[in-house]
Order: sequence, then C-alpha cells, then structure tokens
Amino acid sequence: MANSLNIIFAGTPEFAAKHLAALYASEHNIIAVYTQPDRHAGRGKKLMPSAVKLLALDHGTSIYQPASLKNEEAQQELASLNADIMIVVAYGLILPKTVLDTPKLGCLNVHGSLLPKWRGAAPIQRAIWAGDKFTGISVMQMDEGLDTGAVLLEKSMAIIGAATSASLYDDLAELGPQILLETLENLDNLTPTVQNNDEATYAHKLSKEEARIDWTLSAQQLARNVRAFNPWPFVWFIHNDESIKVWQVEVVESFGELTEGTIVNVDKNGIEVATGEHNLLLSIIQFPSKKAQPVADIINGKPALFVVGQRLS
Repeated sequence: MANSLNIIFAGTPEFAAKHLAALYASEHNIIAVYTQPDRHAGRGKKLMPSAVKLLALDHGTSIYQPASLKNEEAQQELASLNADIMIVVAYGLILPKTVLDTPKLGCLNVHGSLLPKWRGAAPIQRAIWAGDKFTGISVMQMDEGLDTGAVLLEKSMAIIGAATSASLYDDLAELGPQILLETLENLDNLTPTVQNNDEATYAHKLSKEEARIDWTLSAQQLARNVRAFNPWPFVWFIHNDESIKVWQVEVVESFGELTEGTIVNVDKNGIEVATGEHNLLLSIIQFPSKKAQPVADIINGKPALFVVGQRLS
C-alpha cells in the first residue's frame, strides 16, 4: 500500500514506543495515540506516563487514556477520529468488537511470538522458559479472541543460548517495527493465514512465586528460568532468612544422588547446588539492597556464608 494511512496507535511500554517511533519516521500519519492511564511508580509513588505517551507528547499527537474501551462514550470518541487503521502493540486493554470494526481497514496487532505459539501476556519470557530455539514477530488481524486473528506477516529469529528476556525483548523491539512497516507497505497483497488452534500454546503471566527456585526441577530448567525471569521477577531463593536473587548460572553434569538443594561445592567459580537432574552453579547473585555480585567476591568477604553440605530452602 503505497499511500499513507491515517493511523490510530495503541500501546503502552517501551516495546510499543519503538513501533510508534518507526511509524512517526514513515510516510504514515499518526492521528491519535491511545495508551494506559498514568500509573504510580517509584519510591515516591508519583504518577508516571507510559513510554508511548512520552513519545506522543514529543510529537504533539492527540493522546487518549481511557480506563476502558467498553463504554459507548470512549467508542464514539474513537470513531470520530475516522482512522484508516488501528495499530495495537502491547496496549493492555481489551478491544471490544465495536472498536475492532471501527477503522476502515480494521485493527492490526504486533505480537512477540510465532503464532499460534505463545498467545497471551508473556510470549518472550515463555519462549525462553520452554527452551524454544526460535521466536519472532507476528502481525495479525485482530478479532475478538486473545491473539487468535489471522496472521498477515511473520518473521522468525533464533534464540541464542545466553539470551535473557531483557535481551530478547530488545532484539524483538528492533525486528517488530521493520515487520510492521513491511506489512503496511504490502497490505493490499498479503493473504491472511488463519491460525491452527490445535497448535496454540498460552503464555501465562509470570509471578514471584513461580520464580522461587524449586530445587527438584532439573538444572537445565532452572537455568532457563534464570534467563526467562530476568529482568522480572528474577529467580530467587531463601538463605539465612534473606531473599537472594540469581543472575547467572551454569549447568554442571553430575551423576550423584544428593538431596536437591544441597550445596555440593563452593569456590571462586560459584556455588554448586544439587537439583532434580544434574547440578546448578550459581555464579552471580544479589542480596537485598545490594548490587549483583560474582559469588567469588561474596565468599572472599564471608567464606562461611555458604558451606558444602548445607541445604538451601
């Protein structure tokens, strides 16, 4: 589609702001931006605007922050914008059918997975958590289901072994805008591909409780958890009544039968702990109110803090 489009953009976090920036730099016209209401954040609990709102303010775009799009007033307000298309990226609000049908060309969503795999709230994290070798970006036509719409364009990328959710998030935030612009450029010629619901998986939200180390899991799974739950909520365990975050680990092959959670070895390389299968070497950890540190630095100052034979909770 060579002609410029009048676009409503809906999104909230930095991932969405990257896509909005690409649209601003394109030939298309951003007529309005929808984003979540400002939230209280930080130690002072001040109201903070979203990354998308800050970018829209810089460009002088009209900004709308309804708490819901389910009421008639908000729907009429959106309809009055007379948009050609609505682009939705990590917005965080449900779009009812009335809204989906309002723009002339409908609503498109940019999703951080290869649909129908990892529909839902945490596709980037779940891809690492599950040990997937590939992920990617899908641009789909939105319908009333959760990430169930027909896919217009999809591009994959490899997940490298050391990738965390933070690094993969950044990579996909670079790929996504490219795929979005390519979709808009070829909108007239793309054939929608209906998703196979039988192959769908759901990316459940992460929780702090899920991130607590269960030493009965395999070392391989725990290593994936460490990468998947960085930067939030971080894998953690309790030792000496303190909650300790785990930043970096390594799987160590072992064929012993020690009780899971038992410290096998402590040296400059880290703390080696028995798990449900093989051992896990904790090399960088973080104590409350402290910076993340290599284990070598910690045990130099407190050699008795972690002792072989101790069992971690």
